[in-house]
Amino acid sequence: MGRYHAQKLAARSDCKLVAVADVDRARAEALAGAHGCPAFTDYRALLGVADAAVISVPTERHREVAGACLDAGLHVLVEKPLAVDLDESRDLIGLARKNNVVLQVGHVERYNAAFRALAVRMHRPLFIEAERLSGFKLRGADVDVVLDLMIHDLDLALALAKGEVTGVSACGFRVLTRDIDIANARIEFSDGCVANLSASRVSQAPVRKLRVFQADVYVSADLQAGKLRYVRQAGGAIEEIEESHSGDALAAQADAFVSAVLKAAPIPVDGEGGRRALELALEVGRLVRDRLKRFG
Repeated sequence: MGRYHAQKLAARSDCKLVAVADVDRARAEALAGAHGCPAFTDYRALLGVADAAVISVPTERHREVAGACLDAGLHVLVEKPLAVDLDESRDLIGLARKNNVVLQVGHVERYNAAFRALAVRMHRPLFIEAERLSGFKLRGADVDVVLDLMIHDLDLALALAKGEVTGVSACGFRVLTRDIDIANARIEFSDGCVANLSASRVSQAPVRKLRVFQADVYVSADLQAGKLRYVRQAGGAIEEIEESHSGDALAAQADAFVSAVLKAAPIPVDGEGGRRALELALEVGRLVRDRLKRFG
């Protein structure tokens, strides 16, 4: 992911990619060479060079690396999940506040053009259904499927629902790893909205589907293809409208980060938003593990 972030930022005219850090020297030099900047194997070499940093390291190192950058006064975009637990996430939020710098969390689906169009139309969702399937990849396998994949849709549900979480139930299974590879969660909100979310990292074909229902309309979104289908009643007949929304979500996320740094623009997913998604994801994971202990 760090390579993709570097590409998006290097292509911009309002900032400069000043260095790349990676513990793998060959990988660091290859990426830095492609963008004409220095390469380091120790991220601390960047602290006196950069104004901002994108952190794309294993989750267990987010507190160390993002924390050092924030403490040095750098603005930070850190990949999701924000941290491994709530204590570490609070530490990072506290450091950002103390040093008055931007802390943005990389929930990239918030910048998906189809989701943005859907979110504008759906003002009071009653039911949210999401399905996120992927083939197994070593990238992301340092965390379970809830923190790797489902957390995207947990964040989207939190963004769409107008109430607070009042109830969570979940189940899941181990398939290829010693941790959760398939999970399903039901989230209830204080305004009556219910979200049913499924995630798998052991599927053959990738799927990113989101369906949202409210009193006057139903919308089905293919977030991968950028397609929306609205269904509503109009004059006693059922009306269907299809839309396509193209865009580069990662580039849009980079734009939001740079705008937050340069113009103090609002951050769609700040540290507190990342903490909220993490808290819900950890609760789903806890419930799944409790169930696995009981039923094997």
